[in-house]
Amino acid sequence: MGNLHFWRKLEDVGVFLVALHSFLIGIMLIFTTVWILDFAGWSQVSHPFFPRQSGAFHIILAAGYFLEYRAYQTIRLMLLAKATAVVFLLIMSPWKEAWSVPFSGIFDGMMLVGMALIHRMARRDAATGGLTPHAD
Repeated sequence: MGNLHFWRKLEDVGVFLVALHSFLIGIMLIFTTVWILDFAGWSQVSHPFFPRQSGAFHIILAAGYFLEYRAYQTIRLMLLAKATAVVFLLIMSPWKEAWSVPFSGIFDGMMLVGMALIHRMARRDAATGGLTPHAD
């Protein structure tokens, strides 16, 4: 793409959307705990403390993604969190418990790969002054 700073603009949008996703998941885990867990495939929740704590951590991660990107234009926390989520959800978690486990692992993996590629292109964009070469 020959657009000036296209990848940086796309990265801005991507970071916002990933952070928004994590923030909304956190809000739902805190305020609609039983409903969201039932929707995700867990019909019985013995105590809502740990799902709600997970919601708080989602909100903290969302803030971390946004603040790191705004301050340093890096996405290390996001990449680390998404890689950890993929490993946990696709390898370490029992898939038979809920349909949302493999779905979340695949979706987190897509966010991980997509944001890593966009970040790489944005860094290349910055190094070339925002102009990417193209064949005529």
